[in-house]
Amino acid sequence: MTQQVHKTDEDFMRQALALGRFGLGMTAPNPAVGCVLVKDGQLIGCGVTQKSGRPHAEAMALAEAGDAAQGATAYVTLEPCAHTGQTPPCAASLKEAGVARVVYAIDDPDPRVNGGGAAMLREAGISVESGLLADEARRDQLGFLLSKTENRPMVTLKLALSANGFMRTPQDETPWITGPLARQTGHLLRAAHDVIITGSGTVAQDDPSLACRLPGLADASPVPVVMSRSGALPENCKLAQRDNVIISEGAPDTVLADLAARGMTRAMLECGPKLAAAFLAADLIDALAIFTAPHEVAMTGESDISQMQIDLTRFVKTHEAMLGPDHYGHYCRERKN
Repeated sequence: MTQQVHKTDEDFMRQALALGRFGLGMTAPNPAVGCVLVKDGQLIGCGVTQKSGRPHAEAMALAEAGDAAQGATAYVTLEPCAHTGQTPPCAASLKEAGVARVVYAIDDPDPRVNGGGAAMLREAGISVESGLLADEARRDQLGFLLSKTENRPMVTLKLALSANGFMRTPQDETPWITGPLARQTGHLLRAAHDVIITGSGTVAQDDPSLACRLPGLADASPVPVVMSRSGALPENCKLAQRDNVIISEGAPDTVLADLAARGMTRAMLECGPKLAAAFLAADLIDALAIFTAPHEVAMTGESDISQMQIDLTRFVKTHEAMLGPDHYGHYCRERKN
């Protein structure tokens, strides 16, 4: 006899969080939200915010559930919206569908919502609970939250390091420090961000494409941003062949403010140690994605990692894995709200 598994509110919210992560890097300027609808312990509908931010996750889940949504519980990773934009408010849609209970992870700081969605639901007699798995949801939604509270996207610094702390190899050797699996994971990270920032020095030395080169994910490539004092790219570089490159002559905080104004919420930083150190010194790094190979490279002098002066005590390790011979560690800044 198969034993029935009774899932809890936390189990269903974890499903909603997992769904929401599929939208990271695809929904800006809107947040990547996940929603599941449950009735009598059974999943009846699920949704994630669609590309470019519409439809919302709640609308997708309600469409899947249909009439079964009457009396159901909705688990949502962000407070349902309360304003009318290109679509009706999600709070109103949940009300009209007859949902009996809504559990959401974190409040939406957007001035058009900011408690209004929860209030609309409660006024309709719907039971509302908030704060479930809030820390995890806040990490997932950090880019959207910072765009509303600090006028900037979140920044993930991605590093591929040798065992002796270098991000480069001698000129006569292969440029790859880590193996294929680590590099593929790095491309998945690119797909989960709206923009990818590098410096003019990296463009001149490495001539990167900064695209997501995984099968089927070319359209998920982040917008390239090159920080250059000259305001120009080398004519024959790969990025010069793309029509969506942003070239910025500003400091890190100015660049991020401009990206926020463009609706970007998630930025990945792939650059040399000097530019990385500038972002770190300005306290603008929110996450670290560190890939470390087991071998050393034949470089001398001060290592690249030592130039950056990363204080890992300010970060919490949220994930680690072995990717073939390489170690991957993901760290997030500790934030109280």
